[in-house]
Amino acid sequence: MQISAAFEAAATAFGPWARMPVADRAAVLVRAAAELRARRYELAALEVRECAKPWVEADADVCEAIDFCEYYAWSVLGGPPELVQVRGEMNSWHFRPRGVCAVIAPWNFPIAIATGMCAAALVTGNCVLFKPAEQAPACGQAVFDAFVAGGVPDGVLSLLTGDGAVGAALVERADTVAFTGSLAVGQEIAARAGLSRLVLELGGKNCVIVDADADLDVVVPAVLDSAFGFAGQKCSAASRVLVHERVYEALAARLRGALETLAVGPAADFGVDVPAVIEAAAVERIEAMIAGGSVLRGDAGPGGGFYVAPALVFEPSSELAANEVFGPVLSVEPVSSVAAACDVVDSLGQALTGGLFSRNPRVVAEVAARTPVGNLYVNRGITGAMVGRQPFGGNRLSGTGAKAGGPTYLAHFMDPVVVCEDTTRHGIET
Repeated sequence: MQISAAFEAAATAFGPWARMPVADRAAVLVRAAAELRARRYELAALEVRECAKPWVEADADVCEAIDFCEYYAWSVLGGPPELVQVRGEMNSWHFRPRGVCAVIAPWNFPIAIATGMCAAALVTGNCVLFKPAEQAPACGQAVFDAFVAGGVPDGVLSLLTGDGAVGAALVERADTVAFTGSLAVGQEIAARAGLSRLVLELGGKNCVIVDADADLDVVVPAVLDSAFGFAGQKCSAASRVLVHERVYEALAARLRGALETLAVGPAADFGVDVPAVIEAAAVERIEAMIAGGSVLRGDAGPGGGFYVAPALVFEPSSELAANEVFGPVLSVEPVSSVAAACDVVDSLGQALTGGLFSRNPRVVAEVAARTPVGNLYVNRGITGAMVGRQPFGGNRLSGTGAKAGGPTYLAHFMDPVVVCEDTTRHGIET
C-alpha cells in the first residue's frame, strides 16, 4: 500500500515539479546542502553508530553529499551545448525529465551516494522514490529530511524503508532506476526493469600494479589504506596487488610488517584502522573466501562483534582472485612485467578502479591507454574520488551509465528532445 501510494503521489506531483524553473530546483539542492552542512558532525556520528564507519570516513561521506548537491545544482544551470546552425534552419535541443526514479542506495556510503542519486534525479525534474539500505534507515531519514528542508514539495520525494522486496517492487514500475550495490543484485534489477533506464554502480575487483621502479615507501601506506580502510567495504577498495617479480619479495616483506600495525576495533575509537564489518553474514562470507592457502592475519579485534582480522593472501584461490570480497582482504601476486599485470586486469569481468605505481612516464601512458577500468590512480591510493575532480564510475560489469560527480551524469535522468524548424516558413504570430 505504501509503495502504491508513493507512486500515486509522484504521478500527481510530477507535472508541477517538472515545470518548475530549473533555477528553482537547483536552489532546492543548494538549500539541502546547507542543511547537511549544518548537521555535518551529527550526521557523521550517525554513520559511526549505524554503519560502523570510522570518524574520518564518516565525515568525508557527509562532505561528499554536500558536494553532490552543489555540483549538480551548478551543472544543471549550464544548459545543453549549442547545435550547428545553417541558413534557413534553426536547430535546438532541450531535456525533459523522465518521470519517476527509484533510488536504491547502499549502506557503506549511506549519505553521500544516496544524496547524489536523489539530487541528480530531483534537479532534473523527476520525482523520486528513495529506498535506503535496510542496514542504515536513520541515515536515509537524514537524507530525506535535508531535501524536505531544502523545499522539495510533497509527493516529489518519498522515503520507503524495508528490505529487498521493497526495492524489487520499485524497480518494476519506475521510469528510471538508480542503484549502487552488488553485481548480483544489479543483474537481478536489470532482469526485472524491462525498458526502464538503469544507472547502476556494481563494484569491482580492483587491482594495483606495482612496477619494478616503484617507490615502496609510497606503495605500502597507499595500498594498506586502500585495502583495509573501512574494513575494505568500499567498491573502490584495493583487492589484488600485482607486483613485478623483481620487487615482489621486498614488497611482500613490508606488507607483512605493516599488517601488524593495523588497529582493529570499534569505529567510534579514534585511531582505529579496521572497524567491524556490517553484519554476521559478511563475516561468514569473507572467512569462507580466504579459507586455505597462504594467509597472514593481523589483529583479530576485541571480540564480541563482527570483526574480521585483516588478511594478506599470497596464493589466492581462483574464486578470490576473480571476485569482489568487500572485506579486509588483500591478495599479493608476482608478475613478470607490467604488461603481464595488464593482461590479468583485462581478464576480469569487472572494471571499476585500478592503481599503478611506476616512475616511468612511458609505462604510465601505456597502462592508462589500455586499462579497462573507469578510474585509474597513479602513484597514490585508489579510493577517495572527489566530486567534480575525479568523476566516479566503472566499465564492463562494474556498472552502466556516466560517472557520478561528473559533467555527463545528469543526462541519465532526462530524455533529450531535438527541434528542427525550417525558418523560411515562419508565419506571423497572432
